[in-house]
Amino acid sequence: MPKRREILIGALAAAFGPRLALAKASQPATAVNFDVPAGACDCHTHIHGDPREFPMFPGRVYTPEAALPQEMAQLHKALHMQRVVIVTPSIYGADNAATLWGMKARGNDARGVAVIDDKTSEKDLDAMNAAGIRGIRINLATGGGTGNTADAARQRFQAAAERVKARGWHIQMYTTLPVISSIKDLVLASPVPVVFDHFGRAQASLGTTQPGFADLLGLLRSGKAYVKISGAYRTSTQAPDFADAAPLARALIGANPERVVWGTDWPHPNSEPMPSYGPMDVRPFFSIDDARLLNQLPLWAPDAGVRKLILVDNPARLYGFSA
Repeated sequence: MPKRREILIGALAAAFGPRLALAKASQPATAVNFDVPAGACDCHTHIHGDPREFPMFPGRVYTPEAALPQEMAQLHKALHMQRVVIVTPSIYGADNAATLWGMKARGNDARGVAVIDDKTSEKDLDAMNAAGIRGIRINLATGGGTGNTADAARQRFQAAAERVKARGWHIQMYTTLPVISSIKDLVLASPVPVVFDHFGRAQASLGTTQPGFADLLGLLRSGKAYVKISGAYRTSTQAPDFADAAPLARALIGANPERVVWGTDWPHPNSEPMPSYGPMDVRPFFSIDDARLLNQLPLWAPDAGVRKLILVDNPARLYGFSA
């Protein structure tokens, strides 16, 4: 009998005939080398379901392979992570069904970040809140639409804040340092917390003096913003440890350790331009050893108490996990 993954690969082949990558999302190849505190949370993951059950957004800019809840559970067992935050990826537009499916598989240990649009009703938001959604994501990097510009960011940020402020949710943004600088006034005045993905897309090669990084640090110090020290491979090209991301991570943690959370970015989808790959061609995932990346955290935050803030206390506050 074919295994479920083989069935999913067949479905992907039927749905996206131009090119099929045929590879699984990576699992840790290294042992975690420090004591991960109880209640630790991976604050940035994605679920990609069977495309027959969870069809992708026609306007997407890339097509990933399947990444299933049971594979995510295997990852977190290896990482000693109890909790997870699942983020709706741009491939689904404003359809959060795959995220909600993944959250249901993890029960009370899961929270989610959704994507919404003008068609998302208040009833929809109520249902998502009951299911454990705690924020909405504005993706200006790979979400298509109006693009990664200051004007787009301001418009979408203000609209998002109005939609979620009554529920106590937060706004998560995937954008660049120049855009973060352009909206810092809105963040400081925001009625809800703001979370920036993946080091605020700072580039490790440019160091801590790169334009806009000081503004990100200032927003952390204000307490109005969080940053995810996640997806270091999106910041650095120095695989496998991405050592040049360490100065950025230390600076962010030093600015305000109570406003930093950690995440894998599993299953590591590749949304970057690839020669001869179109939006409908199924792309291989990046091959990332998440345990090896987690083992960088004690180098970024040598104090165990600070690591507990990043892995346990800050996610509990931001996403509403009970103690």
